[in-house]
Amino acid sequence: MSLTASTMMELGTAIPSFSLTDVRTGKMVRVPEQCAPGPILVMFICRHCPYVIHVKSELARIGRDYAGKVSIVAISSNDAGYVAEDSPGRLKEMAEELGFDFPLCYDETQDVAISFSAACTPDIFLFDKDRRLAYRGQIDGSRPGNTVAVDGRDLRAAMDALLKGARPATEQRPSTGCNIKWKAGKQPVYYHSALVKK
Repeated sequence: MSLTASTMMELGTAIPSFSLTDVRTGKMVRVPEQCAPGPILVMFICRHCPYVIHVKSELARIGRDYAGKVSIVAISSNDAGYVAEDSPGRLKEMAEELGFDFPLCYDETQDVAISFSAACTPDIFLFDKDRRLAYRGQIDGSRPGNTVAVDGRDLRAAMDALLKGARPATEQRPSTGCNIKWKAGKQPVYYHSALVKK
């Protein structure tokens, strides 16, 4: 496992369009075309990563708390040939166990992760009603092994600001977690700069 930080895509970037299948329902999810007016949250997660496991219940709570207010889509881009736990079937089990009320999609080609410059799990991208990036980075300051509460405070504050017609604070901290498990030949150049310097 390589400890990796999010690349921190430039604020104001337009949301990359994508179409992926929800592992639970089998339905195609088209973003942003099928999203309701308002903010859109795209989260790159997986099943096996201890950093995602650490916050998975909070992700489910966020889904419940912001249902009908923010369009939420989760994506796993890990190569399931590298980590079987991140296969579509196992992801479906996770979504059902946690009661996710948002789609969890599998990015088999990894092209969606590359279009977002996603580097780690979890990696968070929040877009405003104009489909421009308003927040990216950590869910909160909690990590496995530290004593910070898992409460989603950074992401929640950003969503609350957008829902009130304000802008999130521009001082935003990167997420850190497991690197996305890239297929041979797919690892993008930006990944190397996202590695956490120890």
